[in-house]
Amino acid sequence: MRTRASAAAILSVALTSLALAAPAAHATAAAAPYDFNGDGRADLAIGAPGATVGGKAKAGAVSVVYGSASGPKSSTYRLITQNTAGVPGTAEADDAFGTAVASADLNTDGYADLIVGAPGEDTDDDTNNGTVAVVWGSASGLSGARTLPDFSSRDHDHFGQSLAAADLDGDGDQDVAVGSTDLIGLNFVDGPITKSAALSYGSGSGFSWASSYGITSLSAGDVTGTGIDRLVVHGRVSGTDDAVTALVDGTIGNYTDWLQELPGGYVSAVGDIDGDGHADIAVGNDRETSADPSGAKGGKVTVVYGGPDGVDTRRAPSVVTQDTPGVPGTAESGDRFGSGVSLADVNGDGYADLAVGAAHESIGSAAATGSVTVLYGSAAGLRTTGAVSFSQSTAGVPGTPETGDHFGARVALTDHTGDHRADLTVSAPGENAGDGAVWSLRGTANGPTVTGSTSFGPSTTGVSTTGAPAYGTALNS
Repeated sequence: MRTRASAAAILSVALTSLALAAPAAHATAAAAPYDFNGDGRADLAIGAPGATVGGKAKAGAVSVVYGSASGPKSSTYRLITQNTAGVPGTAEADDAFGTAVASADLNTDGYADLIVGAPGEDTDDDTNNGTVAVVWGSASGLSGARTLPDFSSRDHDHFGQSLAAADLDGDGDQDVAVGSTDLIGLNFVDGPITKSAALSYGSGSGFSWASSYGITSLSAGDVTGTGIDRLVVHGRVSGTDDAVTALVDGTIGNYTDWLQELPGGYVSAVGDIDGDGHADIAVGNDRETSADPSGAKGGKVTVVYGGPDGVDTRRAPSVVTQDTPGVPGTAESGDRFGSGVSLADVNGDGYADLAVGAAHESIGSAAATGSVTVLYGSAAGLRTTGAVSFSQSTAGVPGTPETGDHFGARVALTDHTGDHRADLTVSAPGENAGDGAVWSLRGTANGPTVTGSTSFGPSTTGVSTTGAPAYGTALNS
């Protein structure tokens, strides 16, 4: 049975809608997210919202590194900015293009498309209104783009600060959810979304707890096992900065009974950890209890198991910290375990595994250098036996741990090789005084391996290191 979240914590307060356009025919099987060239290997999108473009500071950029039999191949990349031919707009200071990325085959042509948020974009006379671009996939990769409509532009700012793409209303088309600030914090652009057809339907909702921070992060997946995705929404309580997280059922049109309350956190990932056909939700909260009652010493991740009605209330959530038996390391104040989370099957056993970043983990005398832990799924749920941890001090991982690297600020588990095992990508946006960098460790039957691991920074894929591009602020979601 659906449950209604506490009105004191979560409350939908506003919505707008326009007429629904006639759906387009589905002629081709949809591509998997992030497979932009349709070769069966996911590509890697890397957001650098602090990048200088055309002399404009913090205009922002996204590098797309294409997958290969050996993993992300940095020599085959596509740099996308608002100065790229075919991309709407112009690179301007503080646009922050690349703050958020998402992907889906929006027009079901067999190639995944890239969705990019630029929450600092000024539109007309509206400062920091924000904008979202869709860059189209093709046999030759990404090219051409369109801007998503913003149906509530006068009721919010920073449109595009968070993104997710999924079939949220059960009509078979991929929809896009967009986070913003102020009155209308959560926005929907309803599919089908094509290269040229008018997009005439959108809706939006406000939340009483999110007026100042807005919707800060989004994720989505098939929690109920019905083929209809649900949306995980993150915000912060105005005045306290405490995390609030909710599961949204987009098939409920009254915007009243559509929320289930989840453990508070700042990021999440969705995947089927126990193989029961219902996706589960990993919620990361990297804050101390002194800063957020939902936090924990050193940070934590809470796994909520999915069921036919959303959250499976018959099962207790799994709570993991670095003090949990079997988890490498020790929970120390400020580690920020849970800064990044991702779910996918690394070892090919049919169960989604969990990657967790601890972006402020200290190693030796280097503070806030960061680490990543991988825990494995099973028929009984998340298990901690066999958990492994990686950092720049791990033998075989390129680089050296340095203060302020923030290795693990973002993590992504994605199959870049096409072998049906997810590879581990880790970003450190603070590497080299804010240049940023990413690492790739290939997935094997025994989990991620350092053998053949690679690392590269912004200049390798065309991003300027003028200023602090913060390469890796966003990764495949």
